Amino acid sequence: MTDLLGASRHASALASLTQREHDVLALMAEGRSNSGIAGRLVISERAVEKHISNIFAKLGLPPSDADHRRVLAVLAYLRS
Repeated sequence: MTDLLGASRHASALASLTQREHDVLALMAEGRSNSGIAGRLVISERAVEKHISNIFAKLGLPPSDADHRRVLAVLAYLRS
């Protein structure tokens, strides 16, 4: 039951992403670096960092020494 609730929470969080945030997350899922994402979307690396920060916030992924937020965000994306 908790897996179902977690999946539902991530699905609604993913739905709250802007189109650009979704594009950035999709490129993260392809394994691209921030530099690679910036080049692909023709934006600055700073803009990519801001989008990723927004993605982490919307997915409820606070900074943690125990977890890798980039991986967790990509897993949420792939599960949707």
